[in-house]
Amino acid sequence: MTFTEEKGNLFAMEVVTYYALCHCISSDFALGAGIAKEFAKMGVKKQLCKNHSKQWQGKGYCLITETNGITVGNLVTKERYFHKPTLETLRQSLEDFRQQVLELKLPRIAMPKIGCGLDKLDWTVVRDVIREVFADTDIEILVRYFD
Repeated sequence: MTFTEEKGNLFAMEVVTYYALCHCISSDFALGAGIAKEFAKMGVKKQLCKNHSKQWQGKGYCLITETNGITVGNLVTKERYFHKPTLETLRQSLEDFRQQVLELKLPRIAMPKIGCGLDKLDWTVVRDVIREVFADTDIEILVRYFD
């Protein structure tokens, strides 16, 4: 695994062309605030509601969607939009995402500082969790963030 953090736009053409993206969501598919709102504008919410509505509940798993040729791992880390995730539900959803990424043979993933904006987790701890989950893979991970 390679792991890179850099300032920049997660949705820049050079990222979405070559990377699968991932972000955190709630199982109610609200996608109404923070970076999830940007994913909703891409059509991710529509795909989730169309393909997964009412089948999925709970937390700690990942739902893969594809919108306009962009693969997105939707890490379900909490049940309702106003809840906060735990490190355990984040880890569980990342482990599920890892399994799916390996099955789909996706070589690169890009993400924001997941769980650390509105969800208030500590990035230094989350970074370690990501590195642990993907440690024994050949996956390239890019974290893009704004100041």
